Amino acid sequence: MNVDKDEQLVIALRSAASTLARHRSIRDLEQTLGEIVAAAVDTIPGVDAGSISMVESGQVQTRQPTSDDIGELDDKQSQLHEGPCITAIEDPPESGMVVAQDLAGADGDRWPRFGPVVVEAGYRGLMSAHLSVEGGVRAALNLYATSPDAFDATARTLAGLFGIQAAILLYGVNQAGHLQKAVDSRDLIGRAKGILSERFGVDDDTAFQMLVKSSQDTNLKLTAVAQWLTESTGPGTARGEGPSATL
Repeated sequence: MNVDKDEQLVIALRSAASTLARHRSIRDLEQTLGEIVAAAVDTIPGVDAGSISMVESGQVQTRQPTSDDIGELDDKQSQLHEGPCITAIEDPPESGMVVAQDLAGADGDRWPRFGPVVVEAGYRGLMSAHLSVEGGVRAALNLYATSPDAFDATARTLAGLFGIQAAILLYGVNQAGHLQKAVDSRDLIGRAKGILSERFGVDDDTAFQMLVKSSQDTNLKLTAVAQWLTESTGPGTARGEGPSATL
């Protein structure tokens, strides 16, 4: 690898580190994804536009496209269920990179319905990096080129680096979401136990067992029972209805 390529890799790594250092909050997700896409387009040679696609509610949705036409192309991939992005998300190779060097040529045969749409929009190449990690969000970083054969080894390596950066971010946000739900559930159950302890004069463990029994008797999740109890407890609340009837 020559000096220029080494410098490009260093730039990419510094960009990744600085971006993740600045944005640690879940609220910054969209801004950070946009910065990753913009940095990838600016840094990777031959790349002219980009976006991120994510599977949400069973559908592939576009996030942070660098232009409206890229957003439309990503949406077309989702509609046709065909293209490098779809392949990267659903059937990625071991490298995690799906590369179409010329969708007006041989690569177009692999995605016969999507290829002509990309070419008509003025792009010839598309490279998608699989972003998912085990237990995380399924997604891909999409990088478009107006020229054919634009993605050399350096471009593919840099795309992989930015892909790793985005994957770590998405995984972190996903895990943080699970942790937040766990904290919220713990707090909710804690409030419900407090209500039962005050109402029936029982200790914490007994209050919890009352919640568990109510959950089993009503075939509702423990958190659903706790939610009902906390929302239904108050001045004028009728007793003997809903999950608490078994308490």
